[in-house]
Amino acid sequence: MPTLDRQDDVFVLDIGATENRFHPDWLTAVEAHLDEVEGAEGPRALVVGATGKFFSNGLDLDWLFAHADEAGTYVARVQELFARLLSLPVPTVGALQGHTFAAGAMLSLALDFRVMRADRGFWCLPEADINIPFSPGMSALIQARLHPQTAHEAMTTARRYGGHDALAARIVDRTADEDAVRSTAVELAAAQTAKAGPTLGTIKSRLYPRVTELLREKDVPLG
Repeated sequence: MPTLDRQDDVFVLDIGATENRFHPDWLTAVEAHLDEVEGAEGPRALVVGATGKFFSNGLDLDWLFAHADEAGTYVARVQELFARLLSLPVPTVGALQGHTFAAGAMLSLALDFRVMRADRGFWCLPEADINIPFSPGMSALIQARLHPQTAHEAMTTARRYGGHDALAARIVDRTADEDAVRSTAVELAAAQTAKAGPTLGTIKSRLYPRVTELLREKDVPLG
C-alpha cells in the first residue's frame, strides 16, 4: 500500500512495489496521504514515486470487471484524483523509476514535473491497443500537458516511449540513472518548496480550468 515519508520539506509518497493499480483501497490510502500533505503548514513539496519494476499500470481492471455496476463511480473517483493533483497547492514531481502505463501515465501528467529512468522502462498510453477510449476528462488532461503532436501520437498509436524519447518529446523534464531517479526528483522538488500555498493552488487551477471541470464530471462516458 502507499506510504508517505518526509525528507526535510519534501514529502515522498511511494505508491507501492507491485503494478500499483488503482484499487479502491489504494485510492483511499493515496487520498489520505494527500490530505496530510495539503494540510501541512510552511514550505513543502511532494514527490510521487514507486518501488520496483512499475511506477503504475493504472486502473485496476480485474476489480473493475468484477464490479461493473460501480464502473462509473470508480472512474469518476480516479479522475477526481487527477484533478486534485493537477491543482494541488504544493509543487509536485513524479519519480518514474519503472513502467508508467495508461492511467498511471495520466497520473504522472497531473504532476508539475517528471523525472524518468533513462535506460529502462516505458511511458505509454495503450488505450488504442486495448480498446478502451479516453474519457473527455482524460483526453483533456493529456492534451493540456503534452505538445499537440506528442499527444496525438501517444493517444492514437500507443507508442512506448523510453526515457530518452520521453525527454525529447517533453513528456518528462529530466532523465536519471536508476539509483538517482528519486533523489533527482527530491532535489527538483526541494527547489520549489517556498512556492507552496493558496496562490500556487489558484495559479494551477486557473491554468487548467476546463481540464479540472471535465475531470470532475460525475457522469463519465465509459465507451
